[in-house]
Amino acid sequence: MQTSFWVLVLFDVSEEIDLDQVHRILGIAKAGRGPSFKHPTPGYVRFERPPVIQPIEMALLESGELLSGQIKFFDYGVISVLLELKVDADWDALINLSSRWINELDIDKRAAKLVRQRAGAVQQALIKPHPEWLSEEYFIMHVHGLTDADGQPAAAADLLLSHGGRIAQIVRGELSPLSPGERQEVLHSSMSYYPSDLLVAGWTAAFIYDTPEGAGSTIQLLEYANTQLLEFRYYDAALTCVLAKVYRQIERKNRFLHRWGLAAEANQLNTIRLDVTELTERMDNSIKFLSDMFYARAYRVAAGKIGVTDYRNLVDQKLRTAAELYHSMVNEFHQARAFVLEFMVVAILIIDLIFLFRGPPH
Repeated sequence: MQTSFWVLVLFDVSEEIDLDQVHRILGIAKAGRGPSFKHPTPGYVRFERPPVIQPIEMALLESGELLSGQIKFFDYGVISVLLELKVDADWDALINLSSRWINELDIDKRAAKLVRQRAGAVQQALIKPHPEWLSEEYFIMHVHGLTDADGQPAAAADLLLSHGGRIAQIVRGELSPLSPGERQEVLHSSMSYYPSDLLVAGWTAAFIYDTPEGAGSTIQLLEYANTQLLEFRYYDAALTCVLAKVYRQIERKNRFLHRWGLAAEANQLNTIRLDVTELTERMDNSIKFLSDMFYARAYRVAAGKIGVTDYRNLVDQKLRTAAELYHSMVNEFHQARAFVLEFMVVAILIIDLIFLFRGPPH
């Protein structure tokens, strides 16, 4: 079989990347509003701000394998490395390749080194860089060129029937066959648009059976879904730290006088909450789909499998908690201020009464 094994490594390097500056620094012309799709789609199915794509040289691993690929800069602060290894192999060789690469550590180190070099070159374009980077990996096995007994492209249904167990092993990176229930769980996410194409998306890896042109747009969607996962992981971690700090501050500020500091802290919390909301909206709007399109459904299946939906729900829940805390802190501050104002009014009245009963000075 003709096979391309893709390794996707992503890093969340900053809150935002100025793509115009990246274009100028790297001397790369602006691309069209892709991705391109192999079947008819409306003109507004596209990246609103296409990532900056820079080809990278062949990478020689310690195993002696050569990879080529590209590095991408996304405007919401993610840099991705997409590497391709072309091989001719049978099913058993693909299972071994998937298992070995999913557990490969050398590629992650090399990708991190490469991204640090490129991020350093475009340092001016990084807005609010992160001191520590979150990373995410994903693996894609793309198979094409299969034919049936009549020399026609093999049907996806026949492929699942005859090799479904092997495909499930590839997606899970397992050397041993999976149980029938687990195999069914993996293959439950399979999708086809034409009879001769197939996508099986998993948590760590995906299997694509399609032409190189058709697989290209699917790989881009899988890459985009993983950038979303990475961003929501960052937002989840950031909100967890912020909320923990707020809880500690609220516990320490039970005394009346300390409530005066809640207004400033509430404003800080609200600023972070609005920042995260703005970033998530910008990321959600970075690519446009129609709800009834195949690629929109493919994206939703892949996003659900890799965990985007779960992390999005966590972030939304913490944003609601942050909003409730903000209103609670503001209310406490207003209560404290109202009490002080009332106390001052009462004190003035008491002073007036004292002078009233004492009479004018002699």
